[in-house]
Amino acid sequence: QLQLVESGGGLVQPGGSLRLSCAASGSIVSIGVMGWYRQAPGKQRELVASIARGNSTIYADSVKGRFTISRDNAKNTAYLQMNSLEPEDTAVYYCHVERALVRTTWQYAVWGQGTQVTVSS
Repeated sequence: QLQLVESGGGLVQPGGSLRLSCAASGSIVSIGVMGWYRQAPGKQRELVASIARGNSTIYADSVKGRFTISRDNAKNTAYLQMNSLEPEDTAVYYCHVERALVRTTWQYAVWGQGTQVTVSS
């Protein structure tokens, strides 16, 4: 069974930076697109950024130029470097895997438990 564990969230002042990590575990053979989503109170979950196995990326307009997604395929880990954070970035951030081959079974749409990011002075 594929499991995703996020870390790196916390409280930061506006203009500050945080780096989120998403570590995938299990008998992993291959992981496809990895993404970061966020959900603020009273709002729908939205895509922040995603990265394919070959490192092509997609970003939400609201984070372009401030956030950078990356991945280490050897460690089955994705990262989200968040700079110039704004109060509007406050949300629970979730890691997502579109599909992964675990042993001989494909697993789809796997979510982590989420990590809180709060941007406030």
